[in-house]
Amino acid sequence: MKVSDILKLKGSTLFTVTPDTLLAEAATTMASHDIGSLVVMEFGELVGMLTFREIILTLRELGGTLGTTQIRKVMDDHPITCTPETDVNEIRRMMLERHARYLPVVEKNTLMGVISFYDVAKAVVEEQGFENRMLKAYIRDWPEEQEPVRN
Repeated sequence: MKVSDILKLKGSTLFTVTPDTLLAEAATTMASHDIGSLVVMEFGELVGMLTFREIILTLRELGGTLGTTQIRKVMDDHPITCTPETDVNEIRRMMLERHARYLPVVEKNTLMGVISFYDVAKAVVEEQGFENRMLKAYIRDWPEEQEPVRN
């Protein structure tokens, strides 16, 4: 399974912000849409990722408020990315090694979407469920053994 398969299942809705967006505004957007990350774009280029992790760390640092903090001060400005052709097993390895819950999907400098750890887990479970159903159907339709021919 490839990342492109996950994106097909997930849909194409994508939320982006600029580095100058206030963190409080980003938090409101994330809460309103029940999403855990925003892609940070500037001049049509991916320049970072903002996740709930950065918001929580900022809340801790600022004593429970976000103040007038801009995204550029707290975003991950070097997020790992993948392509639509990246294999899901490679994605799982990348996410585990970097403790990344969200990966932007980029093809030829064009942002194609974002996949989350949840998206990957869901796709893997669905694929395994399909394989299990196919195996059970195969076993159920297994031809009966014929008696050996005796001379």
